[in-house]
Amino acid sequence: MTRPATDREILITRELDAPRELAWQAMTNPKHVVQWWGPRGFTTTIRAMDLRPGGVWTYVMHGPDGTDYKNRSVFHEVVYPERLVFAHGGSRAGGPEADFIATWTFDAVEASKTRVTIRMVFPTVAARDTIVREYGAIEGAHQTLERLAEHLPTMGYASRDLVIERTVDAPPALVFRCWTDPAHMARWWAPHGFTNPVCELDVRIGGTWRIVMRAPGGTDYPCHGIYHEIVPDRRLVFTNIATDTAGNPVLDGRTTVTFGAADGKTRMTVTTGAIAVVDYAAAYLEGMEIGWTQSLERLDAEVARSS
Repeated sequence: MTRPATDREILITRELDAPRELAWQAMTNPKHVVQWWGPRGFTTTIRAMDLRPGGVWTYVMHGPDGTDYKNRSVFHEVVYPERLVFAHGGSRAGGPEADFIATWTFDAVEASKTRVTIRMVFPTVAARDTIVREYGAIEGAHQTLERLAEHLPTMGYASRDLVIERTVDAPPALVFRCWTDPAHMARWWAPHGFTNPVCELDVRIGGTWRIVMRAPGGTDYPCHGIYHEIVPDRRLVFTNIATDTAGNPVLDGRTTVTFGAADGKTRMTVTTGAIAVVDYAAAYLEGMEIGWTQSLERLDAEVARSS
């Protein structure tokens, strides 16, 4: 759908049948971008794609008639997995320059659907009209998103969902505190043998948490997320994103923990799921159940120590 915009903008939206983490990877991983970028009949060669504010993205689009279109963009904002903003410049030989600021937003419509919105803002009305006329920018954007929608089902990223129920020998208030107090959480989060040299929790809706898990051999495994629901002593909902040491996401997930009172104890249910947003992270999903199980065993010990 193309929605009305100001007279120097192009604004296009499309709903994609894929989670936004997957759509984000399709837009930011060069090996995927070249499979769908551009109108039908075009191919793309990416020279560089430095995905960070100030990073440069250079590529050449090859038209079906053999015409090359050189492009250079500079990223202004990179907010995983929500928004990309970049300044674009490019043209074909002898053609007008296509200069605009592009904003791509990825909104989760449902757990498995994404609404992607492209907003291109040109310096003048005349510049917008020229690019629409000379390059067919509106139809080209529609065709590009159609190709993106067709590519997403071929990406084949692995995912896993898990539900763990257990009874903890302590009242919900104490168990909840062990999930929300960094002094407690640092002692139990992660599998056996791991430590957590960094454990920062801002426990409020919209607040962030960040933990760096350190394996017995010294390898660090950073993770972080955002709190979406907090009902004291009853319910926690948060995203959990595992990254590499450079901060690039490798697993993207969401966790819900419920706490129910049961004769002085707590019936706790952990419902969690994750999608591997890089190929090698599929192996991490295989160990997800044992990792969570060992973490919750350490939670039992922390609760007993704090009783």
